[in-house]
Amino acid sequence: MKLRNVARWCALTGLVAGLAIAAPAVSARTARLPECAPGPKSTRPPATAAGPKTPGACRASGRILESGVRLKRLGNGFTPSGYHHLGAGTSGEWSGVSGRFSIVDGSIRPHTYDFVAGRFMAKRDMGRGQIRWLEAGWAETGWATPGRQHIYTFNTNTNVWQFYDQYAVRPGDQIWLDINSDASGVWRAWLWWNNRWNLLTTQKLPIGATAHMEQYVEVHVDASRPARIDVPKVTVDNVRLRPADRGPARYWREDVGTLTGAEINQQQRRGGFCLDWVTRYDTWTAGGC
Repeated sequence: MKLRNVARWCALTGLVAGLAIAAPAVSARTARLPECAPGPKSTRPPATAAGPKTPGACRASGRILESGVRLKRLGNGFTPSGYHHLGAGTSGEWSGVSGRFSIVDGSIRPHTYDFVAGRFMAKRDMGRGQIRWLEAGWAETGWATPGRQHIYTFNTNTNVWQFYDQYAVRPGDQIWLDINSDASGVWRAWLWWNNRWNLLTTQKLPIGATAHMEQYVEVHVDASRPARIDVPKVTVDNVRLRPADRGPARYWREDVGTLTGAEINQQQRRGGFCLDWVTRYDTWTAGGC
């Protein structure tokens, strides 16, 4: 499949210089939601889909760590250094994707451009090498509090990572995420926390009200310092898609047009990492082989 082999990032000088503290951006529509009070991890799965009108919905409060670290996209080749993608994308357009990721501790080296992330994405190829997207998930990076896992978002309006450290996550946790749009083409990323949907970001992206959805575990190895990155198995499950007409979400199953790259059996192998489909395509694991 055609991955995000675009110049998603360009090199920056230094890692620390790429970090800054920002307050949450609030649009007029988002401001109608109350701020999320501090609270513990959720004790039950979500019973309803995320949305501004969902009972209990709130917007993320507290400081957000923003990172302008930019890395050069390396194309489709999968080698011990560079990008490794494990997962799938839709061939058709949908209005949202949601599901659950487990969090693990990868052997990410501090003060490098290494990272591992489990994430959902809504994207559109705009032509001429331009891709626009919103992604949300968890990540462990070599430049933002190395050794710690973060809830994060990234969007091509701002082109920065946003880390939400008010949500303290650690290996062994499981998180529910939801990315969806409304009829006007406003996209939102949500985290299920404290048994309510927490709005992470709202973005008016130039991709319309529907887009291609992705579910991936992504590993990047600093090309200037090649090394093997060990990633324990990440579990992804309960993955659902929202139809273009914003009807009820449905499981991402084999009857959905899906792109997974070269594949000859139940397992994908990419540069020392493996993906195993448990149920195509809503339940799977990915990590070191």
